[in-house]
Amino acid sequence: MSATRADICCVAVAECFRGDGEIVANPIGTIPRIGGLLARRSFEPDLVMTDGEAMFTDADGTVEAWNPYRSMFDVVWSGRRHVMMGGSQLDAHGNHNFAAIGDMKHPKAQLLGFRGAPGNTVNNVTSYWVPNHGPRVFVPAVDVVTGVGYDRAAAAGPAATRFHELRHVVTNLCVLDFQTADNRMRLRSIHPGVSVDDVVAATGFDLEIPSDVPTSREPTDDELAIIASLDPKDTRLKEVPEPA
Repeated sequence: MSATRADICCVAVAECFRGDGEIVANPIGTIPRIGGLLARRSFEPDLVMTDGEAMFTDADGTVEAWNPYRSMFDVVWSGRRHVMMGGSQLDAHGNHNFAAIGDMKHPKAQLLGFRGAPGNTVNNVTSYWVPNHGPRVFVPAVDVVTGVGYDRAAAAGPAATRFHELRHVVTNLCVLDFQTADNRMRLRSIHPGVSVDDVVAATGFDLEIPSDVPTSREPTDDELAIIASLDPKDTRLKEVPEPA
């Protein structure tokens, strides 16, 4: 079985949750959801996931527990959650925007709004999913700060850094992290068929680039079978089409 770029992304998302153990995994979106369930069905069976409404469920949808709205905030505010969000803009320190493009008072484009991003990033481990890596997403400075980056969390003090951890950014080209001395975005791996130059050209700021950048791992045959069972209609290919 051959892997598509979308399959590579699903595995990269799953790897974001490796080692998390028994916490709430909250991957938002098509490929993040597939990746989160893949992690649970393969190497992280203790992950707890929601049905998107009011239940904690098994990987096959079996209800495990009731999760009313109020109880979810007990989880969120205690740091027992790893959320993966999308973003319209990200900067080098992980500041995030999906509220508006341009001046917030007179935006060029109104987006989702702040929603839960400020609380998510301050209270929980946070990763990001970007299906279309480009310089309009990876920008020198975000227009509006919805998710808190490492520099702003440090400036805000202990209340903002207690649970704050930006872990990975998975895109259709690569995986990024913040494992540098000053918590700047670093190129962690490039997907098969992608070059370092491709990623640099698609990023609007200077990335930290190790001397030897590995290739993102491909799924095993067992993982490909799990992905196919989770997404029998191949919706992941609409989010990340095969490169031309």
